[in-house]
Amino acid sequence: MGSLNKGVGKVEVTLRWDPSPLGSPAHDLDIIAATYTADDPYGGPAYVVHFDSRSPDGTITLNRDSRDGQGFGYDEVLTLELNRLAPVYTRVVVGVAIQQSHGRRTFGEIVNTGFRIRESYTVLAEDGFAGVAASTAATIAEFTRDGSGGWEFRQAVRGFDTDPNAFAGAMGSTPA
Repeated sequence: MGSLNKGVGKVEVTLRWDPSPLGSPAHDLDIIAATYTADDPYGGPAYVVHFDSRSPDGTITLNRDSRDGQGFGYDEVLTLELNRLAPVYTRVVVGVAIQQSHGRRTFGEIVNTGFRIRESYTVLAEDGFAGVAASTAATIAEFTRDGSGGWEFRQAVRGFDTDPNAFAGAMGSTPA
């Protein structure tokens, strides 16, 4: 008999930050999601979802992308339909990277950064980046498929000091 535990199904990840001061270059933060297969759960991602993209099967979608943090509430929204993700994918890591086009910027230099992860109306995690203030990118969540096929969530805030392209390749690596 199969398991009745469905685990985490459809998840929304949101990101917020305040705009840069008037006359300064815009702060541009991006949510990034990377999928991993059972054959290589800590190696290179099978595919990456970021601004202007979505997963090949439509199960991971960036619904809102801000280039400056202006607006009310959360500035970026990523939806993960883990319950629809093909069985070959057993791990999804979600992170945030700061665009570095106007010089090196860290989370500590950007006011009011924070994220929220929820399933329906249940908040799974809500936090900021104070613990990784000197970093230019950070993972925030890890979803893994359990033995019954359900998905488990783990908050995983881990800082990186790298540009967004290198971060996308390294974000799923085993912590040192």
